[in-house]
Amino acid sequence: MNIETIGMFCDLADLKNLSRTAEKHGVSQSAVSQQLAQLELAHKCQLVDRKKRPLKLTAAGELFYQAAKDILDRYNRLNSELAALGRSTTRINVAAIFSIGMHTLQPYIKTFMARYPEVNLSISYASAKEIYQSVLRGDVDIGVVAVPRQDRSIEVHPLEEEPLVLVCSPGNPLLDKSPVDRQAIDIHQLQGVAFIAFEQGVPTRTLIDNILSRYDVSVCTVMEFDNIETIKRAVEIGAGAGILPETTIQAELANNTLKAMPFSNEKFSRTAGLIVRKDKTLTQASRFFIELLRKKE
Repeated sequence: MNIETIGMFCDLADLKNLSRTAEKHGVSQSAVSQQLAQLELAHKCQLVDRKKRPLKLTAAGELFYQAAKDILDRYNRLNSELAALGRSTTRINVAAIFSIGMHTLQPYIKTFMARYPEVNLSISYASAKEIYQSVLRGDVDIGVVAVPRQDRSIEVHPLEEEPLVLVCSPGNPLLDKSPVDRQAIDIHQLQGVAFIAFEQGVPTRTLIDNILSRYDVSVCTVMEFDNIETIKRAVEIGAGAGILPETTIQAELANNTLKAMPFSNEKFSRTAGLIVRKDKTLTQASRFFIELLRKKE
């Protein structure tokens, strides 16, 4: 039994579903079943009633679940304290997804440094999955992600929503489908168009897929990338259109390498958020950084 297995069991108990637990941990359903079987074999008891749908813990499973949560909380707290010992109290480690880190954080970093010049503010870039893991381990003080998910061990500080717009090259025929001087476009005009998308598993991809599905629009996905910068380059060369946060394309709009239009149906947007482990003790400087971004001072 290891800490990863304990964490997987707790998620299985919370989600009550093998496939959703497997998806959260990036493994197969079979792997989750095997880990559960090993736990039951090690403790010589049945922890989950597999005949129930959704899955239900047995009495032994409930007892194990409470103990497992306590172990996870203590383990995460230990990691946080050990990490704090290994670095200066005048250092704040922030991990952000690339789009928000490059296009949203930069002006506020200058404001923060002017207020706390003695604090070493370290900004790194990673995928959303890596950021959640780093925050939970205590390697990162503050994470910055898009479409933040709920987690029992993480506190989310919502940021201002980013408008989502249609993005295409200047010569794309979609520009001619805007009924009012290219000021807005009906999302149904995207039916069947060549589309540049985020990779599967990226939270923004899930958000955009849900929007298209809600309007019963099927696009022809010709390319998938894990970051906004590559998507923008593909759109610029005319490989297809995309849907991106408006804040991330200001330079391209100014240089006329991309065109953008909002949607006439409704104002679509992407929620961003700061994530912090719930038992994390934040310094005054860290709290200022969070409030700075939340208030957009």
